[in-house]
Amino acid sequence: MSDIRDALGRVGHDRLAHALTACGPEEFTGELRISGRPGGSFHLRGGLVVAAQSPGAPGPETLLLRTERIDAERWAELVRESDGARWPAEALVAHGYAGAAQLRVVCVMALHDAAFAMAAGRVDDCERLAGTEPHAPVAVGEPPARLVQDAARKLAALATLPYPVRPDRERPRPAAPAGRPLTALQQELLTHADGRRTARDLAFRVGRAVYTVTVEVGRMLAEGFLECAAEPAGIPVRQTPWIRPVRDREPPAQSPPPPERPPAQVPPSPVPPSPVPPPGEKGPDGPDGPPAVLPRREPGASGITDALAPVRPGANWRGFFRLRH
Repeated sequence: MSDIRDALGRVGHDRLAHALTACGPEEFTGELRISGRPGGSFHLRGGLVVAAQSPGAPGPETLLLRTERIDAERWAELVRESDGARWPAEALVAHGYAGAAQLRVVCVMALHDAAFAMAAGRVDDCERLAGTEPHAPVAVGEPPARLVQDAARKLAALATLPYPVRPDRERPRPAAPAGRPLTALQQELLTHADGRRTARDLAFRVGRAVYTVTVEVGRMLAEGFLECAAEPAGIPVRQTPWIRPVRDREPPAQSPPPPERPPAQVPPSPVPPSPVPPPGEKGPDGPDGPPAVLPRREPGASGITDALAPVRPGANWRGFFRLRH
């Protein structure tokens, strides 16, 4: 069952009510843009709401086209005749497709229905902008507080139904055949309900206010003419044999702690060199062992004396001076 009963206590609804109501005493002129689902915007002039549009509610042109007073082809001709105006009110009256009073009623209905759709949805943020002139304003604006009260009253009325629904949540489909005569609206809803359309979708389909259609859908669900399909089951994901399953990456194995180093050993004290034995005697290492210290080589010990130059007296600088004297 839908959670429409909790709509009046949501933070988004309070934010919308506060932002819209504050525009009245300040006599704000511009656009109050509502971010959310479905979202939309209010156009104000001197603190009064003169127009409102939302993707969640049919506009005045949709409501007028469904009255069968004018078809889509003639509507397109009137738009071209009015230099592309989205709401060719003067041309409609001039050609006799609608009266001025009827157009005012249609615009007021669309304004209130858009306010209800925004209040029943999700409101994320409200922002004031320097808005442009709306395409279908009403002559006498609506006080913001009255719009807020009207939306709250409609939400409370939906909550009292035996089967409360939201405009954009449930997707009804035909159930048992009707055991009593149906109204024209009920017959249209029964024809277009296919399990894929919400109450908002049906409102655009039949060209009626989204609040009116939502209430009628709740009544038909309670009486058994419509039913809501169960939530679709999840699609099972089969494992393809040649695709390895994705596993969580295992943390790297911790390396074992390094082995403890042995305590530093004190190096042994150096062995003093062995004394040099005199010539002709064996060293302490024996005849085969190397001597502890190499003997100093004397010049001419190898017996080669030819390469040795004789020492001349006066080879240094003192001898040089000695030779000159």
